[in-house]
This record gives sequence, structure tokens and C-alpha cells, in this order.
Amino acid sequence: SLVMMSTDDMVNWTYHGIIDVESLAPWIIASWAPSITKKVGSDGETHFYLYFSNSGFGTGVLTATHPLGPWISPLEKSLVDAETPGLGECRVPFDPGVVIDDNGVGWLSVGAGNAVLMRLGEDMISIDSDLIPMPAPHHFEANELNYINGKYVYTYNTDWQDHSDWPYEGEVPTICSMCYMTSEPPLDAASWQYGRSYLKNSGDYGYTYTNNHTHLHKYNDKWYIFYHSMELQKDFDTEGGFRNVCVDEIEVDEDKVEIKMADQSLKGVAQIRPLNPFIIQQAETTAATKGVRFEAASDGKPGNMVVSPCNEEGIILVRGVKFDKVPQQCAIAAEGNGEIEIRKDAADGELIASVTVSKSTSNNIGTISEKMGLTFDNIRGISDNIVTVNSEAITHSDVSEAIKPYDLYFILKGNELKFDSWQFR
Repeated sequence: SLVMMSTDDMVNWTYHGIIDVESLAPWIIASWAPSITKKVGSDGETHFYLYFSNSGFGTGVLTATHPLGPWISPLEKSLVDAETPGLGECRVPFDPGVVIDDNGVGWLSVGAGNAVLMRLGEDMISIDSDLIPMPAPHHFEANELNYINGKYVYTYNTDWQDHSDWPYEGEVPTICSMCYMTSEPPLDAASWQYGRSYLKNSGDYGYTYTNNHTHLHKYNDKWYIFYHSMELQKDFDTEGGFRNVCVDEIEVDEDKVEIKMADQSLKGVAQIRPLNPFIIQQAETTAATKGVRFEAASDGKPGNMVVSPCNEEGIILVRGVKFDKVPQQCAIAAEGNGEIEIRKDAADGELIASVTVSKSTSNNIGTISEKMGLTFDNIRGISDNIVTVNSEAITHSDVSEAIKPYDLYFILKGNELKFDSWQFR
């Protein structure tokens, strides 16, 4: 299976559940290392193409007209695998990297030990060229493609061997580090020019040495490098080799098509816009959690989840919430039995609002104080609770001034509670 998450502020992420690849493509061995792109088809719809490692044997593809699906497997086997003609020295055609250029042409790179590049057919699920060997010395795995300022950018990670025989000028990359190459006519192997190493191994930054796999992505005029480390497993008191996803900013000179050396901070990146509390926010949109579990909502909508405490109490943290108006109410969509508290800037911070959720009544109303009045309006299908807000916790002398965003902590109490969404008014 593959996990789906989304963000529009780079700090709070919405968990949308999984793509159950095994049920869509029962012929697979496994599904790893996805690379995804989109293209407007002849039908006028935007189609998404998700390429994944079918274990070390090959590369499969899924398609959809929305990132949350429904996804389908258009083929009954891998797009490319160890039995595909023309692989040459590329014996392990996995870890796909895909890109679509300005002409709408798709390109795919795969491989471990040795890599190949190919042009995709108009349908994006067929191969429309010879398989060109990539001149990538000490290739290990982790292929990816980008298209920047008219140039194709290929990235991969180096192996764990001695690199003293490195054939290119400049700094020799360290073991299992990420490197990039550029080209304008990608099917000419001799046209690829080596750039440099742009991300070292986690061990070189003082963390745990582990395999290195990245995705270079531009979003809202900033470039980001997504990568994995194994640092999070320490918080779970295990050494099972479990990888976690990280992201840091990276400097890319688009004019020269040069990628600078990145850092691994494990701190995350700056929030690019505040979260709006006056629109419906999903409970599964979080910056951090403690003691909660996610499950599919009963409404059957793709990617819609609910959040429950694992035991008697769980916490959801939402960062950078900006109240440009003073709220009077908060609508909570929840069901089951339990209580939800909303606190400011800390799990034990000032109480903004609370609501009691009960199965015994069709609609439940809660408040933080008997002195505060209550209003109720059933605005959504799943047991909406309208609760009066402690406005004194969120006050502004002049709402036209720049207002510092708050962090909100949602404290979930009760092991039968299912929290769906929230919205201030």
C-alpha cells in the first residue's frame, strides 16, 4: 500500500489514508517508492499517473482522475520489469522517476546498480523509445526526474563503495549521497552532464546512516527536498530500521539549472500561509499527534478520515492558526462518546472551547462555562456540535493589525470518540 497526504501550508498535513495497491493490482510483489505526475488527456480531464516499484522486479503504474482516486491499474503486469527487452546492464528496473516536459511528453527513469531512461507513449502507460543507459557512476537506486528551464534533471543516489575512481571533476560525492545530472536531448546518453552531489547521507549530518531517496519539488515559488531518515523510530523506542519522511528547503538556481547542497535539519520548514479557522478543517489535518489513530469515515468519501484516541486520551496539534476575527462559536463534527477540548498554544494551555459528545442524543451541545450562552445549528450530517467559545482567549484590540497565529491543541477524551472536522464562527 501507499500512503496519501496533502498540505497547502507545508506544516499541517492532511492524512488521506492509503492506496491499497495489492487490491488494485493483485499481480504485484510489493509497492514502494512512488513517483507521480499529471497530464491533461484528450478527454479534457486531468489524469494522474503514479509509478511505483514492484519490489525489485519492476515498475508498475496506477492511474486516476483525482489524487485521492479511485485509482485503477491499467495494466495486468509491470510497465517495465526484469524481462523487458533492452535493459542492458540494468537488472533491477525499479525506483521510478517520472516527469512531463513542456511539450507534454512523459519520461521515465528506473534502475539500481545501473539505470535506464525511456520516453513514454502518449497514453503514459507504454514505452515509446529505446531504453537509454544513464552515465551515472556508482549508481545505487533512487531515480527521479525533473524538468527545469528547458533541461531534464536526473537525480540518483550513489552506492556504499569507495568512490576514489570517480570519473567527473569537482568534489567526489560521499557514500550513498544524492547526485544530479542535466541534459537537453535526454535520449542521447552522451549529452548528460554531471552536476554535483546535493544531499549527503543522513549519517554525514550526524544522524543515522540509511539508504537515501529524495524528491525535489517546487511549490509556491520555493524548492523543497523531501527525503527519509530513521530518526523518528527513536521516539518509538525501536531500532527496526523504520524510515520516516522529512522535508527541508533547498536552493535551486533555475537560470543555470544548478542545485545547491542541502541540509538535513529534521525541524521541518516554515509555514507558507496561516491556517484559516473559519472554514471547515478536517480533524486529520495535523502538524503532530499523540495517542490517536486514523480510520476511514463512514460517509465513504475517498480520503475522508476520522480521528480517535488510541486509549482514553489523544492529542491533535494544528500549527499557525490565524484568527483575524474574534470567534463566538465552534462547530465540531464528531460521534460516539467522549469529550473534545480546544486549548491554545499548549496541551495544558488556556481553554478555548469544549464539547461533550454522546451516543444517547442525536445532537450534543457543550460549553466551557454555565455562564456562557449556547446556540445550536445542525449544519452537517455527522452529529454536529456547536459550542460557545471563550472569546477572551482570542481577543484583538484592532483586528486590522497583524495578528500572531496560535497553535491549537485538540484534546480527545474517550475511546469511543470519532472526530471528523471543526470550524470556528
